[in-house]
Amino acid sequence: MSISGRFPSLDSVPTQADSAKTLYYITVSGVRFWNRTCRGRNGRFWEESGSTTNVVLALTLATAVYGAQDVVSAVHGTIDKIDSGTKTVVVKTADGTRRSLHLLDRTAVHGTNLSAAASKDSWHGLSEGVEVVAHYTKRGSEDTAVEIDKVGEGGLKGARGTVTEIDRGGRKLVVDTGPGAKETFELTGHASEDAGKDVAKATAKGSKVAVYYTEDAGKKVAHFFEAI
Repeated sequence: MSISGRFPSLDSVPTQADSAKTLYYITVSGVRFWNRTCRGRNGRFWEESGSTTNVVLALTLATAVYGAQDVVSAVHGTIDKIDSGTKTVVVKTADGTRRSLHLLDRTAVHGTNLSAAASKDSWHGLSEGVEVVAHYTKRGSEDTAVEIDKVGEGGLKGARGTVTEIDRGGRKLVVDTGPGAKETFELTGHASEDAGKDVAKATAKGSKVAVYYTEDAGKKVAHFFEAI
């Protein structure tokens, strides 16, 4: 967005006033929005504003760009490296891929022992070798961690089985975990989004999956799941 001064072409815009002074115009994605003060024959003042093109279209485009920047993805693996000084963590997946994530003060961390001694190689109870599921957003060339969940003691539990039902809209996942055993999981917002992406593209009915969840008031809540 840019803010500039007088917009000369607005002098030709009709007005029921003796005089009109353009205060400013704003350009958003090539669309100019203007505002000016007018004085009528009775000496009263009022403001007029408008745009040189379709405002709704401009706002739609701006919303689309903003939304695209905030898409949340997930990665499951172990912490290969962590540096509290530069606020970065590297997560290594089972296939050896490493993803570097930037940490923010507001990055949520669950399942860790916050009383553990802090060091340069730890951050909010996270340390190298810990299994985690990290949710992150991509801004430009940088991946920023939104939430990091520890897997294992004190953190997310794991279950494996075959998908028998998945309802992304209703945020429900049913998994056959063995002979005569079925587990129903509620999906968090992140998990529901993951269900529609490549990270869970094979998690249709009949697929083998690993589910990482917590228990709350007797309900199992899936934070992440992936095809296996």
